This record gives sequence, structure tokens and C-alpha cells, in this order.
Amino acid sequence: MLNSNREKFSLIENIKQHQELIAAIASGILILIAWKLEKNGLSTASVISYIAAFIIGGYAKAKEGIIDTIENRTLNVEILMILAAIGSMIIGYWTEGAILIFIFSLSGALETYAMNRSHREISALMNLQPEEAWLVRGDFEPMKVPVSSLKVGDHLLIKPGERIPADGKIIKGSSSIDESAITGESIPVSKDVGDEVFAGTINLNGTITVHMTKPNSETLFQKIITLVQTAQSEKSPSQLFIEKFEGIYVKAVLIAVALMMFLPHYLFGWDWNTTFYRAIVLLVVASPCAVVASIMPATLAAISNGARHGILFKGGVHLENLSALKLLAVDKTGTLTEGMPVVTDVLVREDLDERETLKLIASMESQSNHPLAKSIVQYVKDQQIGIISGIDIIDIPGQGVKANFNGRSYIIGNADFVGNEEADSFADGIAARLEEEGKTVVFLKDDDGIAAMIALKDTIRNEAKEAVETLKQLGIEVAMLTGDHEKTAKVIAKEAGVNDYIAKCSPITKTEFIEQALTKYQYVGMVGDGINDAPALAKSTVGIAMGGGTDVALETADVVLMKNNLSKIAYSIKLGRKMQQIVKQNIIFSTAVIAILITSNFLQIVDLPLGVVGHEGSTILVILNGLRMLKTLK
Repeated sequence: MLNSNREKFSLIENIKQHQELIAAIASGILILIAWKLEKNGLSTASVISYIAAFIIGGYAKAKEGIIDTIENRTLNVEILMILAAIGSMIIGYWTEGAILIFIFSLSGALETYAMNRSHREISALMNLQPEEAWLVRGDFEPMKVPVSSLKVGDHLLIKPGERIPADGKIIKGSSSIDESAITGESIPVSKDVGDEVFAGTINLNGTITVHMTKPNSETLFQKIITLVQTAQSEKSPSQLFIEKFEGIYVKAVLIAVALMMFLPHYLFGWDWNTTFYRAIVLLVVASPCAVVASIMPATLAAISNGARHGILFKGGVHLENLSALKLLAVDKTGTLTEGMPVVTDVLVREDLDERETLKLIASMESQSNHPLAKSIVQYVKDQQIGIISGIDIIDIPGQGVKANFNGRSYIIGNADFVGNEEADSFADGIAARLEEEGKTVVFLKDDDGIAAMIALKDTIRNEAKEAVETLKQLGIEVAMLTGDHEKTAKVIAKEAGVNDYIAKCSPITKTEFIEQALTKYQYVGMVGDGINDAPALAKSTVGIAMGGGTDVALETADVVLMKNNLSKIAYSIKLGRKMQQIVKQNIIFSTAVIAILITSNFLQIVDLPLGVVGHEGSTILVILNGLRMLKTLK
């Protein structure tokens, strides 16, 4: 019964969210019915169908326009469209008025749908924050309490696999922490007593006790949420311009129509019937139907074109912004790179067999859940080397593993774990050179010293370098943002062909970079795939997410590359520029037609039927021109 009620509630919610779209479709169907009924002349049935189409399709926009006019004390396009539709009905042109209502209600439904989607990433972020935590007090057993009840100074127990509930410092234990939610880096960070940890990150393999240092409202994770909310609430310059233009246009048309209703009678001696007739014609031909059609068909065609090529646009405005892009900021891990480390170098001591040594390393690492361990095991399997089962290991959280096998002791880990002096001197100090190349080095040590060394690196995507070069050819500067250290960042930037890069980036650093870039370039794009990229994606003019990224990144972004192909960014920009070119053609043409029709009406050259033909004809032409966006670009 409960599930049944939930399904009903979900159905009702879906209907509410899409009621404007349902109304627009119903209005369109009623117009078709009325048009069919009108073939033998206007009948009572066709009039009823037209009126129903007017009411159903126009109710939401009329209500919105009236409320907005009352609250803001300014006229808007909604009012003008309703008046134009009523004017068409008064002089007997029911079809034109009804189609006007249909087009306007459909665009309104799409806007509402986009607005509903824009709030989802906030709830997705909130779901990543734990609701409960283990509170430690003295020698008592840990108590599970709501995170909301925690206060600064509390001691929290975090078990392996749990998310850290609050920002703080480790006072007991050590572990590897997956901080990809904060830094975006796939390789976990070793944490020991005295190190700082952040809410929303994952404790991988050691039990730790944390001293809470910040209230929930001031955690780094909460700041990410706030940044996303703030960025989404800001209006773009284009939106502000459209709102300003809307008020001016509506006032100008309504003033012109009002003047047209009586001035020609006194100035030119027109009779009252002619004066009223010309005023109504003016209201119809001045309706921005063709101007609206200049943008929507071209935009929908461009969006369909993008979807066909694996690019998801969440709205036409993002295509417009892409066309003006001057700078593209690109996250490193999972965007420019594959996001998972791979083995690049293997060096084994001369007195040992390489395959047998790799077998031993993989056998030990196969029992660890560390990403580096998984990459090493995968590499050994790819070499078709078997793995020994039954080796007992001791996992030292944040450091490495130990084992005894065939009477010998072995340890695997970084230089600090195996001994810095021995690690630095192994193979004439090759480890230092490999680290300069942005690689992570893992050592195997036995009773005789360093036995082997394996270097791993997060590799550049195959298409990344070509994609960066294509963007440069389009006149777009590319900057790389990463949480990695300077050395690694420099190496990856050079390999990808990126001239500018910023290392050691946090979500706040990335957002600050975008803010500064917006001041300089005005149109700035951001490409990312992680939770840590969400604020920067939201703040940028256009946020672009990799399809394989986190849910939060996908929801926050304006554009999603469904196949994780960076080369599609350049195609998106070309698509946006082509769309803008067609939109400009359409707007110039449609406004010119409106100007000619208005002038001809004033000179009494054009009557209502010819005015309607000119007005609707221009609409059809701009729609056909817009549909050219369906063609694949070269």
C-alpha cells in the first residue's frame, strides 16, 4: 500500500513538473482540430476549439505576465503576446492568434523544465554528507549521533569505508583518505596523527579518531555547496540584456498601438473603422512571432545535432555562450588524463628474476584496496603472470604492506616506508628522475635491500593533445587546473600542450580562478568530472562535464560529453558559432520584415491578409533556415 501511494505521489509530482508542456501540447492538438473544423467556414465547434486552445495554452503565461506586471510594475512580452493573440481573434484571425499562444506556451514549458533540473545537484551534494557519526567521550563506547548535533571539540571515530562527517585533525590512528570529493585526485592521501581531514571524504583502510575543528556550517564541503548555490543564482549578462530589452520593446509596441487607435483619425482624416483596423493590424504584425522563431528552431536543431554526436546541451543559452568562449579551464584528473594510474616503468635488482619478482609484488598487492595496488595487479595480469595465493600480509594504513614468504621478509610502499636513503640510491637515483616526470614510485624491499621499483602515472587521454591544439586554432586559450603538486602539473601540462596551469587547486581555488578569468575574458568555460569541480562548473559561463564523471558534476554542468571525448568540445564551439550566425541572420531578416510590414500598414499599402502572409511567411522562412543546424559540421 505504501509503495502504491508513493507511485501515485511520484506520478502527481511528474504531472505538476510538466503541466506547462502538457498544456502546450493540448493547445496544439486543439488548434489542429479547430483548423480541420474550419475548412467549410468558421463554425461554433471550431470557435469553441480555438477558445479552448487560447485558455489552455495561454493560461500559465498570462498568469505569469500579469503577476510579474503587478509585482514589478513593468510590462512584459507575455502581456504583448496575449494582447496580440486577442487582437487576432477580434479581427477574425483565430488560427494566427492560437498559433502565437502555442509557440509562446511551448517555450515557457521548456524554460520551466530547465529550471527544475538546475536544483538537482544541490540535493546530490547533500546526499554525500553523512547524517550520523560515531561520537567518542572518554573511555565510554562510541555513540552514534546525528551529525547536526556535533560541535567543535568533539572526538569522532571513523571506521574503514566510512565518510568523514566533519572537518578536523587526526588525534589517533593513521589511514589512506580518498579526497577525490574535495581535490578530484584519484590517488588517496596518507594521513597520520596531526593531519587535517575534511567532511565528505572517505576513510579507506584504517580506524582513526578525529578532533572536530569546524562547525558543520563552515566545513569545506559545505562551502562547495554554498558556492554552487551562489553561482546558479547569478544572472548572465545576456539574460540581463534580454530582460531589459523585453520591457522596452513591449512598451514601444503598446504605445504605438495606442497612438494608432486615434491619432491617424485626427492627423490624416481616417475614419474610425480604418483607424481601429490599422491599430489591430499593427498589434498583429508587430508581434515577435518571427523573432521568437528565429532562435528556437535553430537552437533545438543544434541541440539535436549535438546529441547525435555525443554532446548533451542543457539549454540553448549554453550554445550561445560557447560561441563567445575566450578561455577554457580544464581539470586534469579524469578530464585531460584517464583518471587511473598505470604502470610505466619497472626496474628489478640484477640478482632477481623480473617475472618472479612481479608475481610476488602482485600477490601481496592483490590483498590491498589501494588504487596503486590495483593498477600494479592489473599490469601483472596483463603480462600473463600468475598470482600466488595464501600470502599473509600486514596492511599498514597510509604507508604500505608487509609480508613473510619462504622465510624472507618483504615490504612494499613509498620511499618513506622502505627507507629514503636506500630508495634514493637505488639504480643510481632513478626514482628522483621519474618523480620529475610526474610519476609515483613504489618500492619492494627484501632482506637484502631494495629489490624492485615500479613507477606509475595517470596517463594523458589519447585525444587530449589534439583537442587542446584544435581549441587553440579556434582562438581559445586553455588552462589546466589540478590538485597535483607543481612537478606533476608541469609535466602533464607540457604533454597535453597546455601553456598555463595552476597546481595544488582546491574547489575554492578553482572557483576563484574562474571568477578572476570572468573579469578578464567575460566568457569562460570549465571542464571537469568530480564533485570538487562543481563550484567552478557552476560559476563559469559554460560548465562542461565528462559523461563518466560524478553525478554532481553531470547535474551542475551546462554541457555533458557523453562519450568522454574531449575533441567534442571543439565541435560544440563550432556548433555554437554556427548557431549564432544563423540566429543573427534570422533576427535581422525577421525584424526587417516586421519593420516593412509596420511601415506598409501605416501607409495603408498592406491589408490584414497580406500582413498575415508576410508575418507568417517570414516565420516559416526563419524556421527553415534554423533547421540547417541539423547538418553535421565539418
